[in-house]
Amino acid sequence: MPVFNTLVLASVSLISLLVFYLATVDITENLSPQGCRMSWMSPSYIVQSDFNTSWTPLAKRYSLSLYREVGWEPNEIQGTPVLFIPGNAGSSHQVRSIASSATRQFYASPYAVAPEFASRSLKALDVFAVEFNEDLSAFHGPTLDSQIAYTSHAISYILSLYPAGTSIIIMGHSMGGVVATSLLPSPDISAIITMSTPHTLPPARFDSRIDKIYAKNQATLASDPTPIVSLCGGATDMMIPSESCVLPAVNSSDALSRRTVFTAALEGAWTGVGHREMVWCHQVRWRVARAALEVGVSASPSTKALILDRWLRDGQTLPPVSASLEQTSVTLTDPEKYRIMPEANHLVIMSQHLAGSATFLLPLPPARKTQLKAVIFVGLGSILSVGPQNGVPLKVSGYMCTPSPEGPLCTPLEPNLLKAIPNPRVGTAFPVPGEGVDESEGAVVYEVDVPLVEGNGSPKRWFGVHVEDGDRRGWVVAGIAMRDYVIEAPSTLSLLFKDAQVLWPDKTSLRSHFIFPNLISNALLVYKYTPITPDEEAWCSDPLLPALISHNSQPAETHYFPVNPSNDRILLHTHSGAPYVVTDAPRHGLNFVLYSSGTMACNMRGFTIGIDWLATLGRWASRYPTTLVAWAVGVVASIMFIAWGAADRGAAMPSVGDSLKYYSRHTLKRLLLASFVVALLPLPVKLYLGTGGDVHFAVIAPLLLLIASGLVCVVWGVLISRLRSATTPGATAIPLIRIADTDADPAKHGDDRVLGEVQSHEAQREVLRKQKLNNHNHNMHLLLLMTWLLPLVAPVLAVWVRTLFTAGLTTPFDGDHDILNAAPFLVLVDFTSWNTGVLFERQRFERAFSVRWLFVMLAGTAFLVGPRKVYSVFDGAKIAVGLIVMVRVGRRYWGGAAWSLENTRPSR
Repeated sequence: MPVFNTLVLASVSLISLLVFYLATVDITENLSPQGCRMSWMSPSYIVQSDFNTSWTPLAKRYSLSLYREVGWEPNEIQGTPVLFIPGNAGSSHQVRSIASSATRQFYASPYAVAPEFASRSLKALDVFAVEFNEDLSAFHGPTLDSQIAYTSHAISYILSLYPAGTSIIIMGHSMGGVVATSLLPSPDISAIITMSTPHTLPPARFDSRIDKIYAKNQATLASDPTPIVSLCGGATDMMIPSESCVLPAVNSSDALSRRTVFTAALEGAWTGVGHREMVWCHQVRWRVARAALEVGVSASPSTKALILDRWLRDGQTLPPVSASLEQTSVTLTDPEKYRIMPEANHLVIMSQHLAGSATFLLPLPPARKTQLKAVIFVGLGSILSVGPQNGVPLKVSGYMCTPSPEGPLCTPLEPNLLKAIPNPRVGTAFPVPGEGVDESEGAVVYEVDVPLVEGNGSPKRWFGVHVEDGDRRGWVVAGIAMRDYVIEAPSTLSLLFKDAQVLWPDKTSLRSHFIFPNLISNALLVYKYTPITPDEEAWCSDPLLPALISHNSQPAETHYFPVNPSNDRILLHTHSGAPYVVTDAPRHGLNFVLYSSGTMACNMRGFTIGIDWLATLGRWASRYPTTLVAWAVGVVASIMFIAWGAADRGAAMPSVGDSLKYYSRHTLKRLLLASFVVALLPLPVKLYLGTGGDVHFAVIAPLLLLIASGLVCVVWGVLISRLRSATTPGATAIPLIRIADTDADPAKHGDDRVLGEVQSHEAQREVLRKQKLNNHNHNMHLLLLMTWLLPLVAPVLAVWVRTLFTAGLTTPFDGDHDILNAAPFLVLVDFTSWNTGVLFERQRFERAFSVRWLFVMLAGTAFLVGPRKVYSVFDGAKIAVGLIVMVRVGRRYWGGAAWSLENTRPSR
């Protein structure tokens, strides 16, 4: 039965990992689908050989290049300097997509500047890129420090090639963005654009020195005024958690100086983007290049921030529309120029009717206590300069109109929301895989709160829609949305048992805002929207704007999902709260807006909201991979604490197999209960699961512990299978004392002395056998511990070895190559290799405190601190092993005597 327990535990662990893997694949494909066009270029790289060791000793290790598009531009520097910084294991050649786009936008043809740039005296970009030889900077603080130092010198060199006062634009991909922000504060940096950069949480937390770099950056970013935009790929990026890409808040009233833009909300892109794809996705790269071209000639930080907002818009903030609204009120005196629409009807203008200019007046309902919201949709055209990049001349604006003797008096309205949204074709995937959207696609949505009026005799009012420059292309839809729909009933706990059903309250509404205030908003939970279809399929006319969900996953992230009966699994995820990320965002609330040109209910009766368990498991898997390794160390430490307890009491040291059997039958049950209870405690978000004691996620703790325990059994099974070919100490032949005529009966000769010697040698042999078996079992427990410690140090060790080969040998005790961290383990392994006596001798002074309690300290560190600070687990193991070596090996390592042996072995 005990063996069955460990086999079941191992099997459950492996099956769970398979389910987690499938769930991770599922969210990669379905949570935030990717639609990117491939980009093409003709690259060349001019190595800056003058940037040598006279500038920095690191020039022996790294290099700097200038990108040039072959056949399009001269090789000489000529414009605005830009520096691209690659990320972990990245290459300087990753700059080619963005740099090529900048060149081909600036030049209409080879060496011929495009008219729109020539007329504005804009300059081309000189795009430099640092080459870090694919260094693994995400795993190693000193490597990251070296890259920061080299990049700082590279900026000084680049600016020495330009007139005094020139500043540089920095672009950083992945950890290159961390390098970029580490250069601040700097008067030489004009603006920073980071792509897929983990700003708030290191993706690989194996080195404490990286945490120190992050802490310094957080303090700098809170006050530095340099405009920074962080572009994030969202859930499609499986290399960093989406919430870690969000920039920290800035202590400034200028919100535009520090912006996070998710590509799913990026106007004209509307797609999730993978980590590596971020630098070549066409829908993203051309906008980054255009923003850099425009920023290059801007003077003030505020102007640069406005330019970045214009070309990297996500619709979360309003564009600078005040200039467009400064016009005075307009009186409509010519009845031929305006038309009053019937009450309670939407305005729908098809392309064939869009010619010239006209104003349409939509009657507003009488005074009411609830807020009205006017909505305008424009296809292919623009509202207050917001529209598709390659749109048509059509322009639309909104007014509040009231009666006057001369005619309706119309005053411009400043919108509450104004942004471009996608307009997917019915029946096609969105975004289109491998293609995405085109620059001419999309629609514009305009929302404005209608001013409230009081009293029963309130004057008649209209919402005016002014259309101009119509050329029979595009379309316009406008109307009044009556209210938001707050649905209090469902809670996250209730969704565990039954999905919530919502029927359309207004089947023809242009805008329906659904708010579920009692649903948890967290990165660890994914909800599922499922349309409710009628019993009989209804006929639907081809809508101008098919039903579209706009869901804010996070204040800076919006996702769009087309709604149709065939799309029966729309996944709604959030990043408002997330493990190990400190945030002021609300913990509750799921809300989304459903837009439609008035036909959203023609073949759907409503929808259901439930929990999507497969996607939720995928989110757990992507947030806690290193937690499994840290907790496995905690499991092994717990096992060793119990095993050493038996040895300290005078019993034989159990084998690892016996320890695992005891753990699976007894200890695991207690730990599972304890893990659940601790998960309910309101701990700081940097400890344990990072959920702050949220009851909804407490079950994750025992699940992770169960998987970690099973993985320990699996790893031990693999280790023991590799060791079975060797002879076990229990079967090791111990030389026998040769006794003459051993077959003779000593009593027959009356020789009691010979009988005593035989019994003495047999007892001595048994003592030696037990001692060797105990030592062997100690060694096997240590082997299991160090096997699980290896994944925690292997990444740093890999960088350590790689640096020795790429950067040359340096002193073995500097930040890169400190061998003292491994000294306790080296001494222990060396001692166990030649020691023939008792391996660990309990000392007399351990009566007060046995060193085996160090394993409890290690387990506590692994369980509580290890998930966020993985490096702390190895630090704890280093301290524990070091003290064990000092106490229980001590002077015996160099041939001396033990400190003070314990004659009796009381239980501690």
